[in-house]
Amino acid sequence: MKKNIKQIADRYAKIVEWSDEDGCYIGRVPALSYGGVHGSDRSAVFSEICQVAEEVVELMLADGRKLPNPEQKKYSGKFVLRIDPGLHEALALKAEERGSSLNAVASAALRSGLAVVT
Repeated sequence: MKKNIKQIADRYAKIVEWSDEDGCYIGRVPALSYGGVHGSDRSAVFSEICQVAEEVVELMLADGRKLPNPEQKKYSGKFVLRIDPGLHEALALKAEERGSSLNAVASAALRSGLAVVT
């Protein structure tokens, strides 16, 4: 049963982002609309929000409550991004230096700095 709860909880998007106002990372599961967790370490906050999601799913199932649908939106993998021309140039130069595409370099840069974890 515990494995099944983890599998269900894993379907929900988890968001961890820095809050300048709070001076820490805030983790939440929007579809479950159940508070959030906070801390100074992004990985620890993510682990904790995953645990919270499992606990919420377990409690809702135990209470016989209907679980909300996880986000079903499909993403194409394409979006338009407007950036400073200097940053555009730096990314293009880095791509040329690596013998790679601008898209690959920009994707890697976004991935390495990403605060949204699914």
